[in-house]
Amino acid sequence: MNRVAQHPVRGFLAALGAVAVLSIMDAVMKHLVLVIGIVAVSIWRSSANLSLSAVLYLPARKSWPSAATLRVHIARGVIVTVMAALFFWGIGRVPLAQAIALTFIAPLIAMLLAALFLDERIGVSSIAGALLAFAGVVVIVLGQARAHVRTDILLGIAAILASALCYAVNIVLMRRQALAARPLEINFFQCLTVMMLWLIAIPLVGLPAWPAGEWLWIIVAALLSTSGTLLFAWGYARGPASYLAVTEYSGFLWAALMGWLVFHERVSSYTLAGAVLIVGGCFIAARGRRPEPPEIEVAA
Repeated sequence: MNRVAQHPVRGFLAALGAVAVLSIMDAVMKHLVLVIGIVAVSIWRSSANLSLSAVLYLPARKSWPSAATLRVHIARGVIVTVMAALFFWGIGRVPLAQAIALTFIAPLIAMLLAALFLDERIGVSSIAGALLAFAGVVVIVLGQARAHVRTDILLGIAAILASALCYAVNIVLMRRQALAARPLEINFFQCLTVMMLWLIAIPLVGLPAWPAGEWLWIIVAALLSTSGTLLFAWGYARGPASYLAVTEYSGFLWAALMGWLVFHERVSSYTLAGAVLIVGGCFIAARGRRPEPPEIEVAA
């Protein structure tokens, strides 16, 4: 084990970068889901993710993780698989900005879980920032409620809310995992677990056809996924989950931008008003005092 100085502000910036990268990936994934379907994109992206992570991790591996660490890797891999399948299915039916807004319940739940299971103290700034950002989400949902909602959109909303619950657990596991293992190890075992679960599911869902015309976008999605995972792992090793979870709110701005540029999804005045509150919430949380000691034990 090494003693690594805690730098919550650097961790916060790394988490912000991870959210930006993964938000761009969401736009790529929405395109792929609309073109080749959720099963095909999940299986082929998982294979690309695993190939890339193996190239990065295996040559530099010093030893295999302990049984306890491996259990955390597998647990988070299972959560990520369910979370991703629900989310990507949902964004095929719901505009990106609204979809991301719905996931913002996750950091609020994660702060409570972090206090319960990681013994983290929730700072006043983190709570204030989260509440202000959540107020922005309420404004957006009120705007959505004024519009006519089709059945498929309702199903998409339900899937995204279920994904958000999974993501709250994922945020807490990410902090514990980041203290037990290096980023490349975390990424490799996550990809391996996800791929194994999809291989088990193939007899039920069938093997999808080779996506020849979309293979380049699958590789792009894999590169973005790997980059985002590594940034998150680095950031969560340097700041508490309750502090960094609020960075998730910045994803809304990216989703609104990508939805408008790529899918011509209109951004309403309610969406813009909510975005202002969300940015304000992130700013307040970022200015909070760090709630952990200068150094803690992390994996060598």
